Amino acid sequence: MMKFRFRRQGTDPQREKIKQELFAFNKTVEHGFPHQPSALAFDPKLELMAIGTKSGAIKVYGCPGVEFTGLHADTTAVTQIHFLPGQGRLLSLLDDNTIHLWELVAGAPREVGGVKREGVVCLEEVDCYSLPGRPGIESCSATRVTVLLLMRSSELLCVGTEGGAVYFLELPRLSLKENQTLLQDQITQSLPDDYRCGKSLGPVESLQEHPQHAGKLLIGYSRGLVVLWESTTRHAEQLFLGKQQLESLVWERSGNLFVSSHNDGGYSVWAVASGNNVIHQPVSSSIPYGPFPCKAINKILWRTTQAGSPVVLYSGGMPRASYGDRHCLTIQQDKEHVTLDFTSRVIDFFTVHCVDQDKEFDEPSALVVLLEEELVAMDLRTPGWPSLPTPYLAPLHSSAITCSFHVSSVPPKLWERLASAGRAQQGRQPAHGSWPICGGKNLAPPPKNQELLLTGHEDGTVRFWDASGVALTPLYKLSTANVFHTDCDPSDDPQDPSDDPDMQQEEEWPPFRKVGCFDPYSDDPRLGIQKISLCKYSNKLVVAGTAGQVIVLGLSDERSAHPVDVSVVDLLQDREGFTWKGHDRLEPRLKPASFPPGFQPLALVQCVPPASVTAVALHAEWNLISFGTSHGFGLFDYHRRNAVLARCTLHPNDSLAMEGPLSRVKSLKKSLRQSFRRIRKSRVSGKKRPVTTPTSKVQEANAALAEQEDMAPIQRRIEPRSADDSLSGVVRCLCFADTFLRDGTHHGATLWAGTNSGSVYAYALEVPGVGSGRACERGGGEGSVCVEAVLGKEIQLMHRAPVVSICVLDGRGKPLPDPYEASQDLAIAPDMTNAHSVLIASEEQLKVFSLPKVSAKTKFKLTAHEGCRVRRVALVAFGSAAQEDYCEHTLVCLTNLGDMHLFSIPGLRPQVRYDCIRKEDISGIASCVFTRNGQGFYLISPSEYERFSLSAKTLTEPLCSVKLDRLLEPTAASDSTTPPPPQANGTHKNQMGQAEGRTEESPCGLSSPILDTPLDSPLSCADLTLDSTGEITVEDVRDFLTTVDEAENNLKNIKEEEGRSTGILIN
Repeated sequence: MMKFRFRRQGTDPQREKIKQELFAFNKTVEHGFPHQPSALAFDPKLELMAIGTKSGAIKVYGCPGVEFTGLHADTTAVTQIHFLPGQGRLLSLLDDNTIHLWELVAGAPREVGGVKREGVVCLEEVDCYSLPGRPGIESCSATRVTVLLLMRSSELLCVGTEGGAVYFLELPRLSLKENQTLLQDQITQSLPDDYRCGKSLGPVESLQEHPQHAGKLLIGYSRGLVVLWESTTRHAEQLFLGKQQLESLVWERSGNLFVSSHNDGGYSVWAVASGNNVIHQPVSSSIPYGPFPCKAINKILWRTTQAGSPVVLYSGGMPRASYGDRHCLTIQQDKEHVTLDFTSRVIDFFTVHCVDQDKEFDEPSALVVLLEEELVAMDLRTPGWPSLPTPYLAPLHSSAITCSFHVSSVPPKLWERLASAGRAQQGRQPAHGSWPICGGKNLAPPPKNQELLLTGHEDGTVRFWDASGVALTPLYKLSTANVFHTDCDPSDDPQDPSDDPDMQQEEEWPPFRKVGCFDPYSDDPRLGIQKISLCKYSNKLVVAGTAGQVIVLGLSDERSAHPVDVSVVDLLQDREGFTWKGHDRLEPRLKPASFPPGFQPLALVQCVPPASVTAVALHAEWNLISFGTSHGFGLFDYHRRNAVLARCTLHPNDSLAMEGPLSRVKSLKKSLRQSFRRIRKSRVSGKKRPVTTPTSKVQEANAALAEQEDMAPIQRRIEPRSADDSLSGVVRCLCFADTFLRDGTHHGATLWAGTNSGSVYAYALEVPGVGSGRACERGGGEGSVCVEAVLGKEIQLMHRAPVVSICVLDGRGKPLPDPYEASQDLAIAPDMTNAHSVLIASEEQLKVFSLPKVSAKTKFKLTAHEGCRVRRVALVAFGSAAQEDYCEHTLVCLTNLGDMHLFSIPGLRPQVRYDCIRKEDISGIASCVFTRNGQGFYLISPSEYERFSLSAKTLTEPLCSVKLDRLLEPTAASDSTTPPPPQANGTHKNQMGQAEGRTEESPCGLSSPILDTPLDSPLSCADLTLDSTGEITVEDVRDFLTTVDEAENNLKNIKEEEGRSTGILIN
């Protein structure tokens, strides 16, 4: 048979236009809690909150959906943030001693969902300032900024320094008013001699403006001195001679008192009375948790109430010896005293209270505490001060995330049942429990469909998140720990600690209350969730864990107490000579356990050996689940509670000691194959051996390049992997499909499994009432017939590359619909008249085989062409942004280099390529999950998901507006194009001073491949997401450690070995 090679055709303008209407890459929003927060601020007029991070990011939040993000040019920690109330401006102080001014500015009108949206604002840096040093007198550290104070007029900024000086900057120009600079020498001259005694006053620790008299400034120095400074007359009005190291200051609302907190764990109340210029002693002093040595009170707030007693809030102050390692914040009012006990460090806190000058009292309504790992809000108006649920900024990493799963277009009934179960978990809501940070207006249209993001965690929980919009909101939490006996089992201890008088005696002081949900500790690491699969139509959930446990759960609206059926599946099938040296399996609870409303366990399948589950598949219409580990895979009928199949995938070379003569046969085959390859290589290289001169070598290289340009793209030689790899038996993917496996006339249920060694197993399943095969011909009642599995085909990929995903395509080249979609007319029925095909994606290439013969139809060698390896694969339906009813199914591949490759199916023609994730971000690549409408999520930190979109039509992005006291200025950009948004954790190149409220990148230019020919355009929007959950594998680490020399050697190998065919064994 002759092979014809054609010169490549040019790009098709019509096809390029279609691709621009289908594909566009944008990083849209960051979900979760900011990584490593370092500063907090609140604007009481606009009701906006700002958080700064150690990576130089500033995130502004209002009501749910209102978000703005800014990123400084340098990745330097933000140490302080201050709002200019009501103006939409804020100041940031960085660790490099620079002060930055940010503004909310008007963005260009945007068309979203066919509706023109105006009034969209974005966050932009407008100015920067650094204090000049005093050459020859002070070192640079003397002008290092320690504290900022924005005066009430918002026209003056006071800057305290380590050298004890106070500088004044004019706003909003950030210009220094040199004639008003207050040096420490001016204060020292007015001090009594016995207090001065030659010692420095230390850095400026706190600056506070008088609440009633503008221009009066309270200056606190580290040594303990507090000065009431009159800025208009430039003299010290009063001196408060504190003797304990100062930490913070706060005014009482009337201005007659102020409170100072100190490093000995105490605070003092000072009276401001006219006529006495020097005050030696405070009105009162208290060490709340004394008399033993205590830690410093870092910050204190004093809020007055109409009820009489003020509300005192302070962080720290714990006894060093007994509770020095606790992270606490205390709330006191009269006899009420609560010590909030957190699991991470307190960064900062503020109260939401009345700021009107006409009002007499503060009347605090809420307390917001920024911790290192979460945000906590307390309701101060309700007796007992209960906590408020957060509508966003929830700590995704309350327990470490181990896997994720996305569900699109959730049915309304399932959504309501999940929300109801979540509300029942939260219990009774507080009386006044409204979220206090509610500024701005969300302009984004309401989501057309509800979306769920499921995250599996190390502590055995699965959390359900509302991922429909910009704010990722917790919906429901499922715990699997109560299915097993664990080391820290609460039900094993019937004694309630609250009933023990001795325990009450111990816990009486300090009055600790555990607050927050961040809990990095796991009772048992074997509980960790590794794989999740949810059927949204049957409300069936499969959760698989680290110790080989696979749990099938069903949704119930009522509390239930029942035992869980346990089935053990031996994947080794009594294979001799194998000893499991890992952890033991979890001990299931045999007695009936109580399960709250929500997902409740129906069956537990325990794999033996209890290795971590690496793949799982659910087909609720057939009542079947499949699961795989590093030893093999199994098939289980959870309706009849029986194991259908157990297949060991360990390679014979993994146990050479017990195989005997098999190893000799294997080595003979291997040596013959290598001999033929050597002969072939010598024939090719023999033609070029006589050429020795440098000139002829250059000519030959040029000729070879010209030939390659005309005939084939450059490819790298891919050496076959060794079959001796100890991880060759790992099951990487599983797939159910109703297709043709035995012959071309009878279709039926099938199960496909792919392993780490490039093996693919296809089983024909006989499910009662399914397909047109033998199961239906046998007759008999459904209850009397059990599911059977027969090996239909076994495929071995030549290079033994790990199989990443398997998907069956119907006669039109479209993915098969999900279970129940075709039977309930929720999707277009698959084409069963024409021949089906199967798409097998390995780490090195994509290949389509025809069914049932399993002959290769087309392929694309991604590693040979691009030098990368496939890590994640999904089939996505991309809708056109220009034509409402136009849709194409596309194969999306994420590689180990962090880029996205899009291919047409079934032709496997490359469409576009985008750089998405940094190649050094191994955990980000491993955690990526795709949605069925062209979006995706990946972890940019342990607590944050980056949301991105590959679709030009589907975007989930912040679109918000804020009503300010000033006129909004347009952005500096002259056209309507918007700059790329900064991402807080280094997933992009930093861009100075640009940030977006709608954090969307401008559409990237399409990176079209060399082959650009039209592809099939399926009309159906049904798709299948493959292998979305992920963990870091050995291959990920190997790729990261690949040396430069290996990469260069790969580039030199530009020849491809032809004539290799896929080995197929048909049983």
